[in-house]
Amino acid sequence: MEKILIIDDDRLSLKVIKEILSKLGYKTLEADNGEAGIAIVKAEHPDLVITDFQMPGIDGLEVLYEIRKFNIGLPVILLTGYGDVVLTIKSIQLGAFDYLEKPIDPAQLKSVVQMALNSVKVSSGLNEVIFEDSASESMLENNILVGKTPQMKEIFKNIGRISLNKVNVLIQGETGTGKELIARLVHYSGITSNQPLVIVNCSALTETLLESELFGHVKGSFTGSIRDKKGKFELAGEGSIFLDEISEISLNTQVKLLRVIQELEFERVGGEDVIPMKARIIAASNKNLEALIKEGKFREDLYYRLKVFTIDLPPLRERKEDIRDLVVHFLHKLNKRFNRNVVKIGDGVIEVLKAHHWHGNVRELENTILQAIVMSKNDVLEIENITINTRQNSQVVASVQPEIPQYRTIAELEKYHIKRILDEVNWNKLEASHILDITRPTLNAKIEKYSLVRG
Repeated sequence: MEKILIIDDDRLSLKVIKEILSKLGYKTLEADNGEAGIAIVKAEHPDLVITDFQMPGIDGLEVLYEIRKFNIGLPVILLTGYGDVVLTIKSIQLGAFDYLEKPIDPAQLKSVVQMALNSVKVSSGLNEVIFEDSASESMLENNILVGKTPQMKEIFKNIGRISLNKVNVLIQGETGTGKELIARLVHYSGITSNQPLVIVNCSALTETLLESELFGHVKGSFTGSIRDKKGKFELAGEGSIFLDEISEISLNTQVKLLRVIQELEFERVGGEDVIPMKARIIAASNKNLEALIKEGKFREDLYYRLKVFTIDLPPLRERKEDIRDLVVHFLHKLNKRFNRNVVKIGDGVIEVLKAHHWHGNVRELENTILQAIVMSKNDVLEIENITINTRQNSQVVASVQPEIPQYRTIAELEKYHIKRILDEVNWNKLEASHILDITRPTLNAKIEKYSLVRG
């Protein structure tokens, strides 16, 4: 029998909550102030804490803060008689499982309590997938690339080979596949690791500005040039310059870039002094450069100068075996960045992620995991917090659905419809609630009302 601690200085409120929970079969513990409640948590180890916010002595937020110091996995539900937006935000930031307003709605309390206790059971049945380690925070380790598929293993080998010399590298792949990460790995894993890495987004600048950015300019060379400025090639020194979206530069700039590669020297815009070019060029494109050559939009001679060595990054949909390792990597990375502790992966999460097409590739996956971490109420990456565009999958499922049975009542039809939508989105409750145009609490209440189960 699960033990639930209720902390509330209002005796009537405490009695009401106790009666509701006792009827549901839970054992209850009671405390009329925060200090006493914290002592009971340490002595009795309850499965759940429900605490009022406004109490004499320390308030509910302080209770939550103190509990988190010694038991990060214990779910805490905060109660208040005030509809305070700031308080709601603070409670969630401190790790509250949920936040309920008084007077208590018995059905809502039951639903939230069951979800909280179930989250504990789910968490206890899962192993941690990430572990803190004492590895140094070197640039190479911070730019880790994840993958065990044959394509990725071959890319790792090639990075090891080309990082030992300063040959030019062309990285090709769809948007979001990690081209900049590859460039960083090439730079930091070899002979240029102690030299500058300069990054230029070629699509973000006009032709004139791009030339000034790449080669620099002298004072008075154009309107607004009030001082000499070093260009990116000069700033890169003997390191690397990463030209992202190289396909976007104009033909005129392509000619100037080709000369720099051929002559290994350049002049600042408006200047006469010749500056030696010692940096390695790493270029990247999400477009097919050979197709652009045929269209007359990219110089063939520049293309071959850039692709001394080529790395073709596969899209995520072609290496779905790497998804679990990528998820573990993102959990470790994002937990540290956002001070969270989501260290377990819930049932069905990886299967849902593998079923998605991932048009945005690894970047889309990282954003999906980030959103799920932010929405998480415990230490588990839960399937209900995975929000992805499942419209295509839903359309496929819907196209093979059998005809709707002839139900006699509205309730029977509603039960069938909700169950079908949940199955279509792999029981992603957030996605289902959007499709059904109802709130998550309402959806949870319907699931309980109709005794809906997955499968």
